Amino acid sequence: MANTSSRTLRLLTLLQTHRFWAGAELAGRLEVSERTLRRDIERLRDLGYPVHSSRGVEGGYQLGRGGSMPPLVVDEDEAIAMVVALGSTASGMGGSLSEAALSALSKVVQVLPTRLRRRAEALRAATVDSPFSQAPEVEAGVLSSVAQAVRDQERLRFHYTAKGGSAPGEALRRHVEPHRLVTVGRKWYLLGYDLDRQDWRSFRMDRLRDPEGTRAIFRPRDIPGGDAAAYVRKGLSRGETMRLVVTVAAPESHVTPRIGPWATIVASDETSCRLEIEANDARWAAFGLAMLEAPVTIESAPAAVVETLEEWSSRLTAAAASAPA
Repeated sequence: MANTSSRTLRLLTLLQTHRFWAGAELAGRLEVSERTLRRDIERLRDLGYPVHSSRGVEGGYQLGRGGSMPPLVVDEDEAIAMVVALGSTASGMGGSLSEAALSALSKVVQVLPTRLRRRAEALRAATVDSPFSQAPEVEAGVLSSVAQAVRDQERLRFHYTAKGGSAPGEALRRHVEPHRLVTVGRKWYLLGYDLDRQDWRSFRMDRLRDPEGTRAIFRPRDIPGGDAAAYVRKGLSRGETMRLVVTVAAPESHVTPRIGPWATIVASDETSCRLEIEANDARWAAFGLAMLEAPVTIESAPAAVVETLEEWSSRLTAAAASAPA
């Protein structure tokens, strides 16, 4: 049986799933009697956690929402995810939300054990966001191991399941100098120099397994073009790249935080900016223009982009007209 402190933390972890736990089931999970469970529940209530209970044959417990926020219990992967998410919010947004995220980040980092702090900070430092990125389902342990290798400039070996090529579907052993983690769309990629193939490669992280550091340190090579995100996007592109030139009726201070790396400001004054945009999909280009939140004049654009804008405009206008008054 676990000691009282560790058992109480385990109880809190189970209750934080916010599901209803039957008393007998919860006691069984903790390997204690129902009498001991009741004492542990009271201990949590004394600490400020609003644990609701019901009696009878179908009685049990559920963690409710309280007027104040008691301490949270998170595991290692959850702590790392919090640091990375808060760091992205703090650096990628402005105003009070960014300040609140930065404040929360400082509090979380302050209480992290040294080992977890190093893992979380390595992942943040190694990651480059490409436009419109969302974190995919990749094991946190795999991400943090690869990120530490990027930070420490340590060669990696791992199993990789390729979709195509000479052995599609087969997990092959790879030996790589890891340079950056990049997010594109809903997927994470590792950009690295493949030592077996003597060339740069990008590896989808959800196909990468069992990363192992080799203790061999490498001297960082220059990434082709100098931009990891652009290199990975280019390798993923299908068909001809679309190029747009637009003028935005907003100052650079308004435009810069909204364009990310997907467009380049080539000229600006106090009231407007001229942008050059490259995209592999007309829908991404249209979405990017909408995200500027300012009037846009198109100087040049492929017909596919113009057609997409017209179709979206018609469909969204109809949707707005159908909304209840």
